[in-house]
Amino acid sequence: MNREDASDAVVREASGDDLASILAMLVDDVRGAQRERVDDPLPTSYREAHDTISADPNNQLYVVDVDAKAVAVLQLTTIPGLTYQGGWRAQIEGVRVARACRGSGLGRLLIQSVIDIARDRGCCLVQLTTEKARDQALGFYESVGFTATHEGMKLHLV
Repeated sequence: MNREDASDAVVREASGDDLASILAMLVDDVRGAQRERVDDPLPTSYREAHDTISADPNNQLYVVDVDAKAVAVLQLTTIPGLTYQGGWRAQIEGVRVARACRGSGLGRLLIQSVIDIARDRGCCLVQLTTEKARDQALGFYESVGFTATHEGMKLHLV
């Protein structure tokens, strides 16, 4: 897909109908292939997670829709805090772009759209993490204005 083909792209909240497309993007990844399942039928845990996210006003899944198909996805969570004088922050997670659409500008469109959403919600900053080994992702996030100001840490419980 080239940039001209992406001109009809629309950023919208994901629906339950998007789950199969979203999971296909999540599993088409070195890490995702190890931890996600795209069985038919899909495990009910995915539908339950989608429903929980959709019911929470501080969580949304956004997709880029091209020709009635979700081809990019991320989760945006807004978090209240005491720091920044009680300011809210936005956390971006689970960013994926369908392999055939990478380099088309759709990831940039999605990230810039949710940055605008976070700004409109009064967030004072937007944060995300990415694996240190993902040089292309790091370069992409820097190109849309993010800076690596912190050292992130995770503790996997499962």
